[in-house]
Amino acid sequence: MGRMEDLAVLECERCPELRESRSRIVNGTGPADADVLFVGEAPGQQEDAEGEPFVGRSGDVLDEQLRVAGLDRDTVRITNCVRCRPPDNRDPTSEELEHCREYLEREIDLIDPEVIVTLGKVPAEHLLDRPVAVTKEVGSIEDARIAGASRRLLICVHPAATLYDRSQEEPFAEAIEKAAEIVGATDGGGQSRLGDF
Repeated sequence: MGRMEDLAVLECERCPELRESRSRIVNGTGPADADVLFVGEAPGQQEDAEGEPFVGRSGDVLDEQLRVAGLDRDTVRITNCVRCRPPDNRDPTSEELEHCREYLEREIDLIDPEVIVTLGKVPAEHLLDRPVAVTKEVGSIEDARIAGASRRLLICVHPAATLYDRSQEEPFAEAIEKAAEIVGATDGGGQSRLGDF
């Protein structure tokens, strides 16, 4: 298990454009011994403002689906491929992804999660090092070599995709449920929890 202080990037000047566009470095959140690690692309405007990944509407979608699957945001780790907000919320460049790769690999190595869930195309392609058709491959699990170790990686659509395309809601929910099953957090189906309310 990693130490929390080893997970945070406090200073970085590697990407001049990102240094200009960020107001802060947005580090991952969640325990250093999390079984599930969610990896997004990069902080957006709200994440940059609050200093936490996946806040705002995308974060609400993710939090709700975690709850349905029997997971809790406090028990999972959430991070991004790039820790600084790109200007105008553009995708990070391949150079920016490479500049931040060392930080991401160190985080993965220290946390040693049972499963890594990539949220969207950029993190899936970055960690698998191949083109990924996310909407076709959502829910598939692959072994990926990351930082010299074999890791179980689950491809998932970005939570925001469910806001713009209702057809993505079910694949997103099923992928999160699969992650919960891998770590033994689910009781076999969300419906059985209705009695809890």
